[in-house]
Amino acid sequence: MSQTSDVIIIGAGLIGCATAYHLAQRGQKVTVLEKNSVGAGGTGRSSAIVRQHYSNELTARMALHGLKVFQEFDERVGGDCEFRPTGWVTIASAEDLQGMSANVKLLQSYGIKTELLAADDLSTMVPGMDTSDLVAIVHESESGYADPHLTVTAYADAARRFGTRIVQNCKVTGIRFAGDQVIGVDTPGAQYDAPVVINCAGPWGAQVAEMAGLTVPISCARVQVAVFRRPEGHQTHPIVMDFINGIYLRPETGNISLVGSIDPAEANDVVDPDDFAEHASTDFLEEMGEQFVLRYPPMDMSECLDGYASIYSITPDWHPIIDEVPSGSGCYICSGFSGHGFKLAPAVGLMTADLILKESDPEFPAHMFRFGRFAEDDLVRGQYEYSIAG
Repeated sequence: MSQTSDVIIIGAGLIGCATAYHLAQRGQKVTVLEKNSVGAGGTGRSSAIVRQHYSNELTARMALHGLKVFQEFDERVGGDCEFRPTGWVTIASAEDLQGMSANVKLLQSYGIKTELLAADDLSTMVPGMDTSDLVAIVHESESGYADPHLTVTAYADAARRFGTRIVQNCKVTGIRFAGDQVIGVDTPGAQYDAPVVINCAGPWGAQVAEMAGLTVPISCARVQVAVFRRPEGHQTHPIVMDFINGIYLRPETGNISLVGSIDPAEANDVVDPDDFAEHASTDFLEEMGEQFVLRYPPMDMSECLDGYASIYSITPDWHPIIDEVPSGSGCYICSGFSGHGFKLAPAVGLMTADLILKESDPEFPAHMFRFGRFAEDDLVRGQYEYSIAG
């Protein structure tokens, strides 16, 4: 027996649940199909960093929108995402100073609270942090991080309040078409019918696209995070993006610091999203420990508590595909966020709903993320790029 909806969403990560929420809020009957449980994929292991430092207008405005949602989460979505405004700092070598300065001015023109500060200001924020190789830093005082599990659960609950049905432990095995028009999906237990199907499957995005006869440039890459306990007496710190040493630092409760890589070479560790090593390697833990101490020397007395691995869905330009493919088919893809998905999700849910409902004047037009940009050799590029910041 088939079950009918206006929209079927494949994947109940944060992107899928945020999209379901915005569609259901606007009167659409939505069904979300999830092969495991809500947030069980990349969302659940996200570092959940919320920052605004992007180098093109669209993603910067999307990130600013996301910040406002996280700041007013109970009012805008409902529930608690445990957003913690720790502040966010980026540092880069002297050769990037001109670009960083120009980017700060660009972001300030969009209303983002960001500033270029002297390197010594980082020493004031975090006594003991090495700033000898820095000439300046970029600081966002309002940025921080949230709890990924609470966030995705809250979006799922909000979508349900507007009538969305979320079916867990329900693996999609096929996407059905009548001619050029999508009509539904198949699962082992039932058929689900809808004139719109959205692929929000994240690291499984390419696999799901194949069910619709599409080949999309999305790979599943394994990314690792090391967990350290700071020595007694060392205060918490802001989130730090260190492009010189190729790491990011993110505080956690309990005197913990998470340390991860921002080396684009992580994209080369392509894995099967259903079969990958979920613990961080010894080599990675050692490397992150060394880089952590280089930037923050007092951490040579920190304790490594182990680490873990997650998965990213990565495209050639590190930006998502958000498009109807083929045009007019009712088959949409919203995947390939390359580690940017958490902070952008509130805006992406709105963007995707506007795209599907043919909003004539969307707040966040999806054109930049169209599938055709790869064939057109018109990849997304920021005005000022230091690494994978966007």
